[in-house]
Amino acid sequence: MKRLLLLGICLLPFHGAHAKPPAIRCPGDNTVEMRFCASQSWDQSDHQLRKKISKELFQQWQEATRALCATAYAPYKDGSIYPQLVVGCDDHLNRALLKEFRGLGDS
Repeated sequence: MKRLLLLGICLLPFHGAHAKPPAIRCPGDNTVEMRFCASQSWDQSDHQLRKKISKELFQQWQEATRALCATAYAPYKDGSIYPQLVVGCDDHLNRALLKEFRGLGDS
């Protein structure tokens, strides 16, 4: 009888395997969601900037912005919000540079 019950349970379809994760709406309501949203925005500005400048110049820009943002938020380094602050800073600097390109008539 136990074997039949176990076999029956094994044969039941498992609905949780196909469940979709809950959608994240930006800007987010908790730290995990806010980090995700900041990362999405940064990925977008990085992608746009890559199309505007050379690979070498983009690499230099990334190194400089990461170093500057890490320094700016160094007091928060041990906090859970630190990664979000640094990514947000990188994104803000990317977007500021992208605005400069638009100011030159290049959209």
